[in-house]
Amino acid sequence: MLSSKKSEPEETPQTRAASDRTKSGPTPTRKAAQARNDHSLIVADRKAAKKAARERARAMRAERDRLEQEALVTGDERYMPLRDKGTVKRFTRDWIDARRSASEFVFPVMIVFFVVFFAVSFFSSTSDLAQRALFIVMLIMYGLFLIAIVESTMVWRKIKRRLGEVHPREKIPPRMWFYVFSRAIMLRPWRSPRPQVARGQFPTR
Repeated sequence: MLSSKKSEPEETPQTRAASDRTKSGPTPTRKAAQARNDHSLIVADRKAAKKAARERARAMRAERDRLEQEALVTGDERYMPLRDKGTVKRFTRDWIDARRSASEFVFPVMIVFFVVFFAVSFFSSTSDLAQRALFIVMLIMYGLFLIAIVESTMVWRKIKRRLGEVHPREKIPPRMWFYVFSRAIMLRPWRSPRPQVARGQFPTR
């Protein structure tokens, strides 16, 4: 006897593939596939562009640093660091470098003081001679430090007056007294930017 129920058709590879396509959605068009590829290329191009931009910025910073270091030696105003740039600061540096003063020995004496201090601290069992040497060096250091403060104040007043005569239209930057002081307490060979004038060669413009 024939069964009343119809037998279900057997599943073939073709019908299985068709069923899978139906479940997963429509097949992407060529335009959609091309758009995905273009997006991947755009992302890759952006990463490459950012990397190239970083490399260019790094190269520019290195070149700027090189030019600044050369300017500190040659005095080239075009590439001078911002803290040393300008007519007022160049005039001030030249005026200080043309002088002879006791202030420029402050920093070397400070180094000697710290060397003696650590030596005395390390050899605490030494005689009173080391203690007296430390006290003498300390007195000299504080004396020179006080001289440097007074001298820097007087020198800056004179420089400011000369700037008003030679460069009346130039604006005085802030903290110029400290600029004078910090340069005056350094030995001439240690100064940065490097001195561009000889001793006694005071600027006239």
